[in-house]
Amino acid sequence: MIKPTKDEKELTNYNANTALQESDELHEVMLNVTIPNNYAGLRLDQALAQLFPNWSRSRLQLWISQKRITLDGKAVNSKQKVWGNEQICINPKSFSTGPQFKAEAIRLNIIYEDDFLLIINKPVGMVVHPGNGNWQGTMLNALLHHAAQLSNVPRAGIVHRLDKDTSGLLVVAKTIDTQINLIRQLQQHQVKRNYLALVLGQVTQNGHVDEPIGRHPVQRTKMAVIKKGKPARTHYQILEQFEGCTLLQCSLETGRTHQIRVHMHKIGHPLAGDPVYGGKPKKTNQEIGQLLTIFPRQALHAQQLELAHPKNDKIMRWEATLPDDMNTLLQTLRQYC
Repeated sequence: MIKPTKDEKELTNYNANTALQESDELHEVMLNVTIPNNYAGLRLDQALAQLFPNWSRSRLQLWISQKRITLDGKAVNSKQKVWGNEQICINPKSFSTGPQFKAEAIRLNIIYEDDFLLIINKPVGMVVHPGNGNWQGTMLNALLHHAAQLSNVPRAGIVHRLDKDTSGLLVVAKTIDTQINLIRQLQQHQVKRNYLALVLGQVTQNGHVDEPIGRHPVQRTKMAVIKKGKPARTHYQILEQFEGCTLLQCSLETGRTHQIRVHMHKIGHPLAGDPVYGGKPKKTNQEIGQLLTIFPRQALHAQQLELAHPKNDKIMRWEATLPDDMNTLLQTLRQYC
């Protein structure tokens, strides 16, 4: 997962500084990592920030100063340069941690599980991580109940998220090594994530949107395409056309907050039902217009997920069927064709 910016964190429904950065309890786990060769020339704290995006730079610098992080067995300072192949050892014993989240007996739709990872089909309405206004009933609370050992993994193994009202597939790491591997795959665009998106209007050809995304300069609860935003690219392919709307398959190269929703809005085809970036149906009959207007959430579903298994590098692929609300909407639209 590409680490969210400060502004991106503020946009979510939880306080990321406390909920994400300060909840990374590791207990007695010793962590050993080799510095990649392409990190040559970076300062140690910079390299660590890229290797461990779950942790803030200030926390990593504190651990270096406490000599809980060593480089090739020696205590060093944050400004020490790395050149590749050095061995990093992190001893988390007695680290200060943030609020402890409670395990809750919440049903998870698990479509795959082994000793290393979980693949979950997240329902509409479930928040992924606890935070402001959502301290209970989240996927993280459910994960802690499902597998108690996840209390030893930062964020209970969560490496990427879906919005509360977006359904579909998420991967969860069951060990720290797996989490690091998955985060690297996400950062290097090796994880394939395909979404089904019902957008307003007639999309006439396949394409992509390559526009940077950042905080909206005026409406601070929204994201937008802005020049100083983070690079973002979304590919889209036409699957089915209806009167007044189009079903697309959207594929992500990057993982910016609300990326598909923002990019589709940018090209004039906002998602049906989107309460933040949506628009009014045009050039359609009254019945279809009403269907698209009353749909209660963004019509977005994370349908397909593909990644290399962290243990053996075998390519694995999963697919999640549409939730009932989107399936019913599409079936109804087909009756008008």
